[in-house]
Amino acid sequence: MNLRLIVLGALCVSNAAFANSNNVAVGMAVDQGLSAVVELGQQYRLTVGNDGIAADYLFKRGDLSSSTPLSWYVGAGAWAEWDDEFGVRLPIGLDWTVVPSVDLYGQLSPQVNFYSGAELQLGAAVGVIYRF
Repeated sequence: MNLRLIVLGALCVSNAAFANSNNVAVGMAVDQGLSAVVELGQQYRLTVGNDGIAADYLFKRGDLSSSTPLSWYVGAGAWAEWDDEFGVRLPIGLDWTVVPSVDLYGQLSPQVNFYSGAELQLGAAVGVIYRF
């Protein structure tokens, strides 16, 4: 199952990279443990960390106010931990544009763990990304 998620994430990332080669962001987060983050086109986010991997498709974004650099997003994704746990998640978060190229984000993720039967969980993440 982990290999399938990695392949799916790689395909999403490669397709988005060709479509939006000038809109790439990289950063660090606490999501799957301490994690490296790659975001493409403000739509695809791949997170690889000490505890596992997650791939999210951010399908809806909006601004909280036209006068503040704060925006929100909602997505759908999948995650897998290196110890065989896996599931789906719904990341709901806030982005704060500190300067034009740097964003801080935080998210809560209701998720379902399928490893030993469906189990509802709540995940969280905070991170910083730099846009090229």
